[in-house]
Amino acid sequence: MKFKDIHTVYFIGIGGIGMSAIARFFNSQGKQVLGYDKTETTLTQALQKEGVDIHFTDLGDTMLNQLDKKKTVVIYTPAIPKTNKELKAFIDNDYYLIKRAKALGIISKEKETFAVAGTHGKTTTSSILAHVLYNTNASCNAFIGGITTNYNSNCLINELSNRVVVEADEFDRSFLQLSPKYSIITTMDADHLDIYGDTKSLEQSFIEFAEKTNPNGLLMINDNLNFTSYKGKTKYLTYGFNSNANWIGQNLKYQNGYLCFDVINNKNRYSNIQFGLPGKHNAENALAVFGLLMEIGIGEQTIRTAFKTYKGVKRRFEYHIRRDDLVIIDDYAHHPKELTAFLNSVKEIYPNKKITTVFQPHLFSRTKDFMNEFAQALTLSNKLYLLDIYPARELPIKGITSKTLLDKIHLTNKQMSSKQTIVTDLHKTKHDIIVIVGAGDIDTTIKPIVESYE
Repeated sequence: MKFKDIHTVYFIGIGGIGMSAIARFFNSQGKQVLGYDKTETTLTQALQKEGVDIHFTDLGDTMLNQLDKKKTVVIYTPAIPKTNKELKAFIDNDYYLIKRAKALGIISKEKETFAVAGTHGKTTTSSILAHVLYNTNASCNAFIGGITTNYNSNCLINELSNRVVVEADEFDRSFLQLSPKYSIITTMDADHLDIYGDTKSLEQSFIEFAEKTNPNGLLMINDNLNFTSYKGKTKYLTYGFNSNANWIGQNLKYQNGYLCFDVINNKNRYSNIQFGLPGKHNAENALAVFGLLMEIGIGEQTIRTAFKTYKGVKRRFEYHIRRDDLVIIDDYAHHPKELTAFLNSVKEIYPNKKITTVFQPHLFSRTKDFMNEFAQALTLSNKLYLLDIYPARELPIKGITSKTLLDKIHLTNKQMSSKQTIVTDLHKTKHDIIVIVGAGDIDTTIKPIVESYE
């Protein structure tokens, strides 16, 4: 089905961060948008205020009476269980049914697409890219896997712009549905092994994604990645904080509250690039955007100005309290490499303070695959409060629990906690820095913790 032929778009799982962004886009284009989700959230409430009809009860085949089969696209997320009655009704009655990734694919074929892929870093990088492009004359549309602080939204819309920035998700090989002209690949670390089986298969999927990039476009690849098996026709350049990359970052430092670094390309040096987020990994994300946009003709000063005004993504190194006696930071890190990068950044900024970590593991399979890596990463803390594993789409795995992980962590000050008791547990002792980390529903603890210290 072509974009112009779509009249009604029905979402199963409309409250998800990726699904709600697409719903917002279709709603802005004058399509009739409605949907179902199991739980009411701030995202569903925002969509309802924007005119989207949402219900929270699985209505089964009664939904068929409300939708014109010939003019309706049904979009669903892989997180929706096969037992969902509405999903089954649409399948049994041959509705035009597509996954979220396919919907993004339809949109990406209509526009000049900038896609950002990576096992970590893609949300921050895509939001940086979108922020810069949105502030150019040509502007952009964007689908972000988080709520941008600058715009308080996961979707940027400019109906006159032919550009779109898309976060290219490797889960379920979703990003292979996209048709990007320009692509960035930040990382290819082992993850989603329940889908891919092994690291080699995951890396090959990223190579396939790169090969789908338009031959007249450009690929920007982290210099740490192995791209020897790449056989695509699209030109690719590398970026990184080492001397072998095409776009090189140097002299990383903090200055007047900003992360600053120099950029070198061929014989050109761009000195003292200022960026608002801490950490070398975020400097790399900014470097990827800087290199790509300079290559396609976006002005240096435009990029510099946008970098200075970029405020980040909610739950990506987000400060909640920033006093001399206490700092509270919240982050979405849910892979051991993300966790390590985050905690090292905190240590770098606050070298003389002790870190208390509140962490919720995400997925039984991820905890099983990276048990030792998580244990090692969490030793960067001084104190640890570990919550139960957030299952998301998974059933429990025998022998894989947060207590199993806790026993492997070489820390003296460590204990199990819960969403219900974490505030009480924290107040039993004094803390310099509290970090609240994880990708499940640990975000529901942020407000109670913060309010208890205000």
